Amino acid sequence: MKGRFFDILQEVEREREQGKGSSKDSHLLVIDGLNTFIRVFSAVPALNDDGQHIGGVTGFLRSVAAVIRKIKPTRCVIVFDGKGGSKRRKELFPEYKANRANKTAFNRYQEFASLEDESASMKKQFGRMVQYLNCLPVTTLSIDNVEADDIMAYIANEVYTKDENRVTICSTDRDFLQLVNNRISVWSPIKKKMYTPSVMQEEFGFSSKNYLVYRSFIGDKSDNIPGLKGVGPKSLIKHFPMFTDNREVTIQELVEHATNVEKKYKVHELVSKNEELLDLNYRLMQLKEVDIHGGAKMITLDKMQGDIDKLNTYEFKKMFMADKMYTVIKDLDSWLNSSFNSLNAFASLGKD
Repeated sequence: MKGRFFDILQEVEREREQGKGSSKDSHLLVIDGLNTFIRVFSAVPALNDDGQHIGGVTGFLRSVAAVIRKIKPTRCVIVFDGKGGSKRRKELFPEYKANRANKTAFNRYQEFASLEDESASMKKQFGRMVQYLNCLPVTTLSIDNVEADDIMAYIANEVYTKDENRVTICSTDRDFLQLVNNRISVWSPIKKKMYTPSVMQEEFGFSSKNYLVYRSFIGDKSDNIPGLKGVGPKSLIKHFPMFTDNREVTIQELVEHATNVEKKYKVHELVSKNEELLDLNYRLMQLKEVDIHGGAKMITLDKMQGDIDKLNTYEFKKMFMADKMYTVIKDLDSWLNSSFNSLNAFASLGKD
């Protein structure tokens, strides 16, 4: 293992000399932690030898490892929602995320004795997952009263702003697509698709610069944000030609066009009468200029500038055996090496 680590360290050093990887912050992978955990807890029915559901822990670790192997970042940051993180947006719109308080069971494969039993398992696995992450060469971040989306956007759009800093965001949350540019890409773990400016243009028919405005029109069912019924991408492109320009258009500009256009259609009337709704949706979903307090920004900066914990194989294996996760991850040494040794090597190099 030491020999393999030494080989990787030498490879990293060679890349640095060749200008391919100037530092551990050259290519940042930012993972939406709770988004990932809930998705795998719902989908992975894995049990250990004691018959306990371990799909949340193993699914999360395997998902993180898979995207690391796919993206090959120089650093990985995993961000979780802080306690009370939705407060600011709920003050703007009290119904924000109200639909998430439903009592529907998460896991469609594993039958729990009750919803309470399932909830207890989720909390237990989440806590254990954090302990595993503390053994890996990754940075974890959670700040009370701040949503993960805002921290992730702040890191990608305001902390790492140099041309040489590449950022890949991993999440199924489509709000992150508004951040796509020449530096920032978004990896969809469900679609297995990397969103870049050209992919955005090809899939939606307009620039990523206008994705946020588009989202303001269609809303977001997952967050209980209502859209403007009767207005979709096709009608926007057809009746608002400026929407396809390679520049950022504003809601006010679209409303003015709808109000002043000579030949009016129903879509124009809808837009001109709903500026307030569109503005509210824009404020709820916008991540380009995040509204987080100075203390949260300082915590984030300190975390990003601090040292990265090294891979603690011994502690990871001890927990792994105690949890009997060998039923899911068969060759632990190979899995750890292929997934985390490169990150560990970059962390060991320190800051320039």
